[in-house]
Amino acid sequence: MPVSSAASDRAVALLREHGAAGIAHPGGTLLAHLRRVQDRLAAWGARPALRLAGLCHAFYGTDGFPDALLPLDRRAELAAAVGTEAEALVYLYASCDRRATCPTLADPDGPFHDRFTGRSHVPDPRSRRDFAELSAANELDLARTDPGFRDQWGPELLTLFTRIHPLLSRRAWADTQEVLAG
Repeated sequence: MPVSSAASDRAVALLREHGAAGIAHPGGTLLAHLRRVQDRLAAWGARPALRLAGLCHAFYGTDGFPDALLPLDRRAELAAAVGTEAEALVYLYASCDRRATCPTLADPDGPFHDRFTGRSHVPDPRSRRDFAELSAANELDLARTDPGFRDQWGPELLTLFTRIHPLLSRRAWADTQEVLAG
């Protein structure tokens, strides 16, 4: 099922409105990176909501990219643009305290630590897979566009994605091996 071009258009308009086209990022601008992440997820066969989340994953910042485009009290704006499912995935991705969450991410009962609230919860299997897939698409884009990033972080990322590879689609895992181990 294709992503609604209207939803993508609304997301890109919101990204432009909040400056993503002017923020430098490996491979060009933040907007260019976000589009590549969306495209990578599409190439892997991700469902529409996950692809929209890939396009929008930087709206609330992350623990590795602290510059939020929208504050959390304006989540409804993003939900209106891309739908509640995609927005919830963006929040999940942004909220992750990676240092606390990633070691047990592949465990069905591994806690997910929310860096915004300080609370933990156990996500359902689909959310856990979506988080892993979006993480792989994001990190692999950085590794593809920035050799310095790949040299510095590639071995650690390969270790992480090897540990969580049961959560990744076949295509995402193959791409991970090609980019990080090839």
